[in-house]
Amino acid sequence: MIKSFRAVILGAPGSGKGTISSRIVRKFEMKHISSGDILRNHILNKTPLGLDAKKYMDKGQLVPDEVMIGVVLSEIEKSSGNNWLLDGFPRTRKQAEILYKKAPIDAAMNLVVPFDVIIDRIQKRWVHLPSGRVYNIDFNAPKTPGLDDVTGEKLVQRDDDKPESVQKRLDIYSKTLGPVLEFYKEEGILEEFSGRTSDEIWPSVFKYLQSHLTPITQDIKV
Repeated sequence: MIKSFRAVILGAPGSGKGTISSRIVRKFEMKHISSGDILRNHILNKTPLGLDAKKYMDKGQLVPDEVMIGVVLSEIEKSSGNNWLLDGFPRTRKQAEILYKKAPIDAAMNLVVPFDVIIDRIQKRWVHLPSGRVYNIDFNAPKTPGLDDVTGEKLVQRDDDKPESVQKRLDIYSKTLGPVLEFYKEEGILEEFSGRTSDEIWPSVFKYLQSHLTPITQDIKV
């Protein structure tokens, strides 16, 4: 076993990165660093970074490298010496190269899910913005339709979760993902996991991580 394990989890929007990440941190001692959560906090607090990032996100575009890199590296520095899992970053080869230089990772785990599955999944997704809790009316519906289970506050559907925005985001992701995957393949740390659902993908992810880290429990169920 290595002393510390640092990884990124890749996958198109709606591929299940959040679900798989939550299972990883429950089964293994890893800190989850979500670039999306970091950005949402800035947007909700209307910081200069949040206002700048929102302009791009509302158009279904990626937030520029210079904005994201500084934010992510500052979060990584807080986790120095610990196992961590970075979710939502990098999204371009430039970001991947800078991250690898500043904070070398041990694995790049890519979730491969068909785009038609993703589009259907995302258009049924509703979110509690203050907490980031995500619901899906098919398999993780709120107890009371339209309301958050914990606070009872209203759920919303993000503009970028609507079908036309999702397709645009997937198109952009496809164009930028190739160079990122090629970089990690060149470094010999790319691992890919395919399936239509998180339940199909999870056993392979668990088996892979188990070869590098001691799980908190041996049972892969969550």
